[in-house]
Amino acid sequence: MARSEPDEVSAPGEMRVFWFLLLTMVVVVTAVTLAVVGGGGSAVLQDVPPDRFTDPLPATRPVGRADIEALRLPMALRGYRMADVDEALSRLGAELAERDARIADLESSLAGVQAAAVTTGTDLFKQPGDRPADPGGHANGPDRAEEDGR
Repeated sequence: MARSEPDEVSAPGEMRVFWFLLLTMVVVVTAVTLAVVGGGGSAVLQDVPPDRFTDPLPATRPVGRADIEALRLPMALRGYRMADVDEALSRLGAELAERDARIADLESSLAGVQAAAVTTGTDLFKQPGDRPADPGGHANGPDRAEEDGR
């Protein structure tokens, strides 16, 4: 059996090409990293303020439909920030509870007025200042003749 000769160690020209490519790759990676991070005089990527919830719900008046439609909650890594969602929902819950209490109060007042009107026989639909029609079919009876100039 013939003994095989070991492969020649790379030629000096091949080693120079290897080191040149390695050095070029290191320079390119370093330049890209510095450009992204902002090394040098100017920042390529600008600092962005954190996305925080500012309560766009009005504090001086009740919340309306347009306020709810305009409500935009900030995004977090996985969805929305729970504290911001909880804050908005608690505000809306308080508004709805206040409106429900007001509606219940108005309905009970209306029921009381209707009950009083039924017992006294008053007409709830009569406008203030209206006079009842006379039995002859003429509205406002003798006063009507005075208005016509008779």
